[in-house]
Amino acid sequence: MRARLPAVIALGSNLGDRERTLRDAVRAISALPGVTVTAASDIVESPALKPDGVDDQAPAYLNAVITVRSAMKPENLLAALNGIEADMGRVRAERWGDRTIDLDLITAAGTQVTSENLTLPHPRAYQRAFVLVPWLQIAPLANLPGYGRIAQLVQEVSDVVHPYAAAPLMDEVR
Repeated sequence: MRARLPAVIALGSNLGDRERTLRDAVRAISALPGVTVTAASDIVESPALKPDGVDDQAPAYLNAVITVRSAMKPENLLAALNGIEADMGRVRAERWGDRTIDLDLITAAGTQVTSENLTLPHPRAYQRAFVLVPWLQIAPLANLPGYGRIAQLVQEVSDVVHPYAAAPLMDEVR
């Protein structure tokens, strides 16, 4: 059996039943062979972010972060996440467009990867409150390789997230 290495995955949804979609995604990730969900943040809400900035006309996102232990190589884990997105109706028609589900691999075992399909750590995670705030909830001592401690990065971002009342996402994997 291969070693199971830690990874961080960010989830987002701004179309349809956003909360149900996040819950379904957590269940689908926990069902992947060789993957165990170890923690899940609270759900937060954030405005839609487009290449030109915040789009108040677009539906708001629900976001969360989960940590996993995975026996998959990072490239394979990303491919599995992309498969879940496709199964859940994700359409990639517009960069940073509205979406049913977005699953981003933020880090995997602290490795740094730059390939055609994968960049680790995620190249914009250090700038995004909707990644950093939920991640800080479940891993207050976490470090984003190449950028520093999550607790410090949270203080440096300008975008905001808001609490969203919901049952814990870990309920989906118990």
